[in-house]
Amino acid sequence: MIKKLAILFFTMAALLISCTDNHRAIKTPEKNSVSYDLDSIRKRGKLIAVTALNSTDYFLYKGEPMGFNYEMLKSFADHIGIDVEIVNDNSPEHASDMLRNGEADLVTMGLNSASPESGGIQFTQAVEETRMALVQRKPPLRKTAGQGENSVPFIIKEEELKGKTIYVQKGSSVIERLHAFEREIGDTVRIVEVPYEPEKLIQNVAEGEIDFTVCEENLAIVNSSYYSRIDVSTGIGQPAGVSWGIRKNHSDALMTELNHWIAAYKMTQSYSNLYTKYFKNLRPGSLLDGEYYAISSGKVSPYDDMIRKYSALIQWDWRLLASLIFQESRFQADVISVAGAYGLMQIMPITGRNFGIDITQSPENNLLAGIKYINWLHSIFDPKISDKNERLHFILGAYNAGPGHILDAMKLAEKNGMDPHKWDGNVAFWLLKKSEPQYYNDSVVKNGYFKGKESVDFVSRVLYRYEMYKNEIPVVKKK
Repeated sequence: MIKKLAILFFTMAALLISCTDNHRAIKTPEKNSVSYDLDSIRKRGKLIAVTALNSTDYFLYKGEPMGFNYEMLKSFADHIGIDVEIVNDNSPEHASDMLRNGEADLVTMGLNSASPESGGIQFTQAVEETRMALVQRKPPLRKTAGQGENSVPFIIKEEELKGKTIYVQKGSSVIERLHAFEREIGDTVRIVEVPYEPEKLIQNVAEGEIDFTVCEENLAIVNSSYYSRIDVSTGIGQPAGVSWGIRKNHSDALMTELNHWIAAYKMTQSYSNLYTKYFKNLRPGSLLDGEYYAISSGKVSPYDDMIRKYSALIQWDWRLLASLIFQESRFQADVISVAGAYGLMQIMPITGRNFGIDITQSPENNLLAGIKYINWLHSIFDPKISDKNERLHFILGAYNAGPGHILDAMKLAEKNGMDPHKWDGNVAFWLLKKSEPQYYNDSVVKNGYFKGKESVDFVSRVLYRYEMYKNEIPVVKKK
């Protein structure tokens, strides 16, 4: 059986590696690859970080980004005063290549100095410590007919792994540690590297497709709260630090800042609370079975089917509309704002009446009114903004601020020598200026004072979340 599985895995590995190469071309590191120091990253305004998409590092639940690495990255980005852009990639090889090629500033997935993918990378001090855990099926409560000496043994002590086959993710940080363990007990453990992330291998163990895998203990513990058939109590080797990585051609300033921040942050109650949240109370494990855990379900809300249906009327990607709805209401169908806006789309009652719709009657009515409003905004801005991507910024801004204030900002941009058809650094800049008397009293301004920060932030947040949704949720609903 194990031999057949090994052949199957090797065959599938070859096929998957081939598919991966066609899906994403991995660049060869160049001598003059991009090198951003800390000052350049600050000037750019965002930190680009690669992390794994799984139940501990980074995931979406009810449309909300969560995860240990995600929250730590947000805290570090806040510390240095910029945003963070998350790129999820579960392949250590891809993540390391992105870092070396200058496509990312930081890798926060399971790498350490012993990782096979660590060439050209320098590592921070450890952000956490964890040992390796053996993932195996629990022994049966009692022997059943047909269960004899050929049944899979339950491993209690690590030395009992002699002669056993362990499947692990190709490029994983545990591989070198496993090889060291293998040498320690006599070089008789068979380690099979396959192109599956650890959570897939845990699932394979639970379903009986393979007998053993090894991964970081924290991830194993969280998954054990979902897969009742697995046991993760047998540790292998000693705990080791898990670090973040940056390119070796980065300046010392980024590494110094990271190490100082990590050391200080690990001493705070915030870090303790974060560690408990993801690794001790097992809540992420319970989320794995949740209907709105995006990794497994492809869903973000109870209204996904309705959002898909109505997004087609305005030719929007349904995930973009979902991002807007999350920003407006967090998918709460009966929420009312201080100003009286109602429901999923936070539509004002008068707006609904203008379209002949009672927005309080049902979530579908509310959504339909929002769609009609967006369509009306398109009728205003489509003739003015030819670039589809730019136009989206204006539509979103107008959804939040109303079209009048956006048109005012376009006129101010044109009058002051900026591009009235570009959002970032142009119209967005002048929307912010509408809170100053010399500008909201300008003769080209028709709609008076407006505090534009909320609308500028609204556009950024909707588009940022949309990028996350695109990374993690398929266009077509999972069957």
